[in-house]
Amino acid sequence: ADEHLDLDDGRWEDIHVVTGALKLFFRELPEPLVPFGHFDKFIAAIKMQDPTRRGQCIRDLVFSLPPTHHDTMKVLFCHLCRVIEYKEENRMSVQSIAIVFGPTLLRPASEEGNMAMHMVFQNQVVEHILNQYSYIFPD
Repeated sequence: ADEHLDLDDGRWEDIHVVTGALKLFFRELPEPLVPFGHFDKFIAAIKMQDPTRRGQCIRDLVFSLPPTHHDTMKVLFCHLCRVIEYKEENRMSVQSIAIVFGPTLLRPASEEGNMAMHMVFQNQVVEHILNQYSYIFPD
């Protein structure tokens, strides 16, 4: 909270520490970046067969998020898109990022049901938002 962090401290040089801290921050939130009430809507949207309808629906859902969630998503996904630009060096493709962040950013209120199936769709939602960043967040 009010702790001063010295980012020049050597312990922050390991990118895995920084990435782990970022994932932990989002995992520990009382409600995920995509609020529980939006989970089923995003899953239904990503399952749509028509790519135009799917894209419009996901864009509309992102716009329907509470402002703090929307704005945080915009900044986070902008950063993740920059990480992907260096995929040849860091081996973090769109798919890799989606696998790492999907279950952290988008999860159901209860873990009942088919977790493996949820994970596939969670990853697809994150992958879609990354691939369509400029359409979902125009400006």
